[in-house]
Amino acid sequence: MATTAHAAPAAVSSDKGTYTYIAVFSAVLYTVLLIAPVIAGKLIEQFGLTPVQVGTLFSLELGAFSLATVPAYLWLRRMNLRTASYIFTAIVIAGNVVSGFVDDFGLLMIARVVTSLAAGSITVIILTLSGKTANPSRAFGIFVVFQLAMGALILAVFPSLFAGAPVSAIYWTLAGLAVLCLLVVNRIDGEVLRTAAAPVPGHAANRVPVFKAAAGMAAVLLFYIALSGVWSFIAQISAGSGIDLSASSLVLSLATVGGILSALVATALGETPRRKLYLAAGYAGMALSIVLLFGSPALIQFAVAAVIFKFAWTFILPYLLSTLSSLSSGAHLMNTTNLMIGTGFSIGPIVSGALIQSGGGSFTGMLVFALAGVLASCALVLMAQRR
Repeated sequence: MATTAHAAPAAVSSDKGTYTYIAVFSAVLYTVLLIAPVIAGKLIEQFGLTPVQVGTLFSLELGAFSLATVPAYLWLRRMNLRTASYIFTAIVIAGNVVSGFVDDFGLLMIARVVTSLAAGSITVIILTLSGKTANPSRAFGIFVVFQLAMGALILAVFPSLFAGAPVSAIYWTLAGLAVLCLLVVNRIDGEVLRTAAAPVPGHAANRVPVFKAAAGMAAVLLFYIALSGVWSFIAQISAGSGIDLSASSLVLSLATVGGILSALVATALGETPRRKLYLAAGYAGMALSIVLLFGSPALIQFAVAAVIFKFAWTFILPYLLSTLSSLSSGAHLMNTTNLMIGTGFSIGPIVSGALIQSGGGSFTGMLVFALAGVLASCALVLMAQRR
């Protein structure tokens, strides 16, 4: 009886520590991806880089971020997660410090790839720990909220704060932020994966439903292909409709606020038996927003579409990820999910750009493709729900 009485508070305390870890690391680690527009101008100015070189650098960073999944198959269940967090955070700090000192583009690429591999490795830990909490939807909601909040802060502060500073100042600021992450590493249970109860042979709860897992993975991949494809070109859709740049920027800022609010709503709701309903509603909203972008939407229609799109996207994401975490008590399913996210992010803009170009500048083909991707993702994630 005594053991039972103390188990719940211990679990709650452990979850609070995990939530803190997720919040701090997700805000800091995604900063470099969020300030890409700020860094791009600095790199071109300071190193004399071409747009192709800058694009290559960011593609390598994003690729390394998701490819960190591959080595994680080897270490994730074998290493103490606190030790792994300290090691990878130290690499992120060192990588950002070195990035500020190098004056050769080749060396900069190497430094950025190594830094992103370490940051991606910590993301694998975040996703895995989120699925281990008593309320995975809330944990994934925190993961999304703090990325978006930091993104909004960065876009508001960084351009003016670093207007006259060299790119090294930005990288060193990122290193300083990463140092702060070290303060929350001890909030997690480093042995949570290694001390998990051994599976009982033949027990149904220990089996990963292969079809549902495959459907869930495909849902995540298609979701990210669709959203990254549309969001990458949403400003161009606005311009193609003759909407003024300042008005378009204001709309996208409001959409970002809407995204933060919806992620907060998902975080507050947390794990719920109505997850299937919430997912269906979120996907319906996302599909509606894409439909509203067809043709040449006027300002009000474009604003409604952009706000609904961002609101729906960030509302869906915590429940999409918690669906995957519910399918297996192991770590590797969430590890693979990180690979699906990175792959989807990479494929979306490339395919959308090709469809726009092949359509002679029309966005219709791209929007049809995105709409099909959203509907297919919705069908797959509903099939992946565990009864």
